[in-house]
Amino acid sequence: MNQSSLHKFIISTKKSNKKHVDYETYFDLRLATNISLIQSLYFSLYPESKHYNDFEKLISQLRELFKSRPEDLKKQDLDKLLEGNWYTSEKLVGMQLYVDHFNKDLNGLADKLDYFENLGINFLHLMPITTRPKAENDGGYAVNSYTEVDKKYGTKQDLLKLTEKLRAKKMTLMLDFVVNHTSDEFSWAKKAAKGETKYQNYYYTFSNREIPDAFEDSLPEVFPETAPGNFTYNQEMQKWVMTVFNSYQWDLNYTNPEVFIEMLKNLVALANQGVDVVRFDALAFLWKKIGTNSQNLPEAHALISLFRMCLQVVAPGVIILAEAIVAPTEILKYFGENNLEGNECEVAYNATLMALLWDSVATSKTELLIKTLKNVPQKPKDATWINYIRCHDDIGLGFDDKDIYQLGLDAKLHRWFLLDYYCQKLEWSPAKGALFMYNPKNGDGRITGSAASLLGLEDALEKNDALLIDNAIKKIKMMHAIILSYGGIPLIYAGDEIATLNDYSYENDDSKKDDSRWLNRPNQNWEVIHTLDKKATPQSQVFNAIKQLIAIRKSTSVFADFNNIKLNQHSNPHLLIFERYSENQKILVLCNFDKEDHFISENWFHEIDFDLNSTCIDLITNQPITLAEATLKICSYGVYWILKNN
Repeated sequence: MNQSSLHKFIISTKKSNKKHVDYETYFDLRLATNISLIQSLYFSLYPESKHYNDFEKLISQLRELFKSRPEDLKKQDLDKLLEGNWYTSEKLVGMQLYVDHFNKDLNGLADKLDYFENLGINFLHLMPITTRPKAENDGGYAVNSYTEVDKKYGTKQDLLKLTEKLRAKKMTLMLDFVVNHTSDEFSWAKKAAKGETKYQNYYYTFSNREIPDAFEDSLPEVFPETAPGNFTYNQEMQKWVMTVFNSYQWDLNYTNPEVFIEMLKNLVALANQGVDVVRFDALAFLWKKIGTNSQNLPEAHALISLFRMCLQVVAPGVIILAEAIVAPTEILKYFGENNLEGNECEVAYNATLMALLWDSVATSKTELLIKTLKNVPQKPKDATWINYIRCHDDIGLGFDDKDIYQLGLDAKLHRWFLLDYYCQKLEWSPAKGALFMYNPKNGDGRITGSAASLLGLEDALEKNDALLIDNAIKKIKMMHAIILSYGGIPLIYAGDEIATLNDYSYENDDSKKDDSRWLNRPNQNWEVIHTLDKKATPQSQVFNAIKQLIAIRKSTSVFADFNNIKLNQHSNPHLLIFERYSENQKILVLCNFDKEDHFISENWFHEIDFDLNSTCIDLITNQPITLAEATLKICSYGVYWILKNN
């Protein structure tokens, strides 16, 4: 059973209108409700015969962690429980950003909350703001602390002030929890390096290469160009340490139950700063096992669910996002399977949709997109997606080879075409991106670049070609219209809403020049923003279009995510068509990925039981739908949101 639904039921039957709320009673009820599942998960990872005392320590720790939670957050927890699946609402629209790239620091960000409100953004994902090594730090994902704010962003007090302002404005905050590894400067790593056995056991450390070599036989390389291999020799410790990502990121050893309890403390401490959504970074890698690729293992899922069940007892208003950029069928597992369905992560990245949208842009066809989406099983009703065009990272091509072959294409050649299309290897392609982490061993590679540059605006502006500029703007609008209408929380990367182009300045920075992902991590251009209302520029056109789409979404309840989505495949390979529905309304979303206009016959709408009539309107233009010679015209890169009341 979904535990959060059970907690909602309990509080709805118990809560009164008394001024004083007995939060401890509700804690006891949550603990009693979850303890059997917590016990089962714990002993599946840590055998009862050896770790019963550790389990008792965990249960005792849960009460101490609950006592540490601020009173105003305890109240918010109960309010969110009563609200139910608040994260599936059509009113949530997000933005991802680097604080220093957006407006200097946390106080600078707080000064710009009106910008988000004007655009319609009420969900913020701030990239890592905690302390990290001064040199290489993987964009902050090599953590020196889970709660201390890096001084370049401000102070912990600045963060608390920001989260207080966000709560007052009913805005949601997501921060990262780097759950797989710490930096080599983390306090545990420093103690391990100095020879403390306790802390060496917090990581995977080995005095010789026997076990590392056994791991390497089946472990893939995450960063084959810059960090080949999965182990690094630490001279001070005179041991090999597992470093799956970078040499300065030490993988935590969750086979040690002490690590779980210590990380649970860090998780709650992060939540206690006013965080509503915790992004579990690299969670697919949490459990390591010789003879496997050590990704997506059943033990990793059990561990994540254990985190979730414990967090639900202590801070039930806080939810977890799975940062698992894996195959479509694997992503669904992070919502929980079988008896854990609905009891793992509430939210996951819809990386499949993201990658397939870029495939459709490059090919101008939607066959692979539709085929793959139709083959993905339905997610649990209590879970939702993060839908995005791109993020701070690269764009991976994680398609299922089987789907590609079934379309009569060669999977390897198709991926090479996509890399060539987006990474400036084809003269006719309008995309301006860069290659990231190309692996010559298998031909795999990934793509970087801002949305506007990848969609042709940079190229069009250089050529000063009005038609190409118009096409690029229409593609940008179309992509955002899709993520704003598909089931889930739309997340826009800061700068994409004003069509920001690639940032090539990273090439002059020694700490960044070898990582092309900095190409798509530009600074927010406030000069452009200040002129949005004064000039009819591509930037203002994109901003105003996205602002309008957000407003429509937030006022249209059928866009809430309760598994109310239906794909409608048309014989025209250039079209993406899907339906959002409720008892009272239907909205048909139609998108044309081609540079040519296309037409749909009136009869086809009859076939899908969406008869067009005089009451149907396009929400985007707020105009009635009109047919010409019994056909509907969809212009090049055009989008309709057609509303029909039942």
